[in-house]
Amino acid sequence: MNLSHEEEDRSLSLSKFESMLKTNKVFFFDSEEFEDIILHYLDSGKINLAKKALKLGLEQHPKSTGLKLVQVELLVFDDRLDIAERLLNDLYAIEPTNEEIYIQKANIYSKRDQHDKAVELLHVALKYTDDYADVYSLIGMEYLFMDNLEQAKESFIKCLEEDTDDHSALYNVVYCFDFLDQNLEAIDFLNSFIDRNPYSDVAWHQLGRQYYAVNNFEQALRAFDYATLIDESFLGAFLEKAKTLEKLKRYEEAIGCYNITMELDDPTSFALLRVGKCYERLGDHEKALKFYLKTVHEDPLLDKAWIAITDFYIRRQNYQKALYYANKAIGIDNENKMYWKRYAVINKALNFHEEAEEGYRKAVEYGDYQLDTWLFWTDTLQFLGEYETAANTLLQASEYYPEEYEVEYRLAGLYFMMHQEDKGVFHLSNGLRLNFKNHVLLEEFFPTIWENTTVQETIKKNRAK
Repeated sequence: MNLSHEEEDRSLSLSKFESMLKTNKVFFFDSEEFEDIILHYLDSGKINLAKKALKLGLEQHPKSTGLKLVQVELLVFDDRLDIAERLLNDLYAIEPTNEEIYIQKANIYSKRDQHDKAVELLHVALKYTDDYADVYSLIGMEYLFMDNLEQAKESFIKCLEEDTDDHSALYNVVYCFDFLDQNLEAIDFLNSFIDRNPYSDVAWHQLGRQYYAVNNFEQALRAFDYATLIDESFLGAFLEKAKTLEKLKRYEEAIGCYNITMELDDPTSFALLRVGKCYERLGDHEKALKFYLKTVHEDPLLDKAWIAITDFYIRRQNYQKALYYANKAIGIDNENKMYWKRYAVINKALNFHEEAEEGYRKAVEYGDYQLDTWLFWTDTLQFLGEYETAANTLLQASEYYPEEYEVEYRLAGLYFMMHQEDKGVFHLSNGLRLNFKNHVLLEEFFPTIWENTTVQETIKKNRAK
């Protein structure tokens, strides 16, 4: 690879500087060389070497404004803001039109959470800078800190008007559109940007994401196609393209795209899982299972993969194997409501009612408040003869579903079973009020109390209403 003259010079300066450190000889560097060396170490996260270079640089060039500004940057990095501010005031007295002074002052205000003052100083910097894109980007970031997404968006757009290759600004603009739920506006902006920059793979990729968000999968696919044509190694675009092909039910093509991502980089658990899903939808169950098993091998903690295998066997009514994988999942994460729900469903199918009851109970305990979970849990408790526990559980459910007839009819039946007729009549009346035609649920779930005189009279009275 041919290095540019600038890169060659920097490489030589770095070699010379590191040689000086090893030999304790003192070599001369001009101030700009020192600046490059210090900034290189800062970018590399080698703060101690940056500080050594700064110290030597200031010894050789004590009046260099550039080096003093780098010194300010390091002071700000160390949160020594008062010292940095005093040094900047001294520099301002010497060079009041140096935009970097205003940028660093803005950085100090930003560190102090005074973002509005930082923005004011950055607007002053705009008067003196040649690098408008960088300053607009900094202004955008300050507005992000203030949660002013509209102003941030406008600033990043101005940045892109100055430098269309600033991918960071482009991502930030789209982030603002996303945060503001402005997908259609984002689509208009990106189409306009692409008109001026037709070979921007990042813009095509982001356009595809916006079309995907509004369920326009055909246009999303077109955008991802362009992104991958421009950059044949654009991993993210191939992933998004594969997801879009899935949405369009073009599963074989989706598999092809996922395979490309696995050629570009190590296979991810996400890609392996999606390939498994595609094969299952194509009816190739052997290959589907193979990829599901590869997924859990790649990432044993990926709950979606364990659920996929469990569901694979549930769909085939192979409940013994489904139970094995549900137990494996619970062994990894025993506080996962999805695992416990599957565990309950499988045990219910196997007529292991005590285990099913535990599964539903744990699912609710860990945050599954779906109506069917409550109902299956209480139906299981009823089957086990635990009427009082079932009734108390349904009363909990009624806090989440206060106007749900299925809860009321079950409560009515349970109270009649426990010979608490007043409570039974109360909940039966509620159920009849909420949904009269489904009162047959009472007969379905509690056939022994269906002919009860009070039950029949309550139904007759409410029918008359």
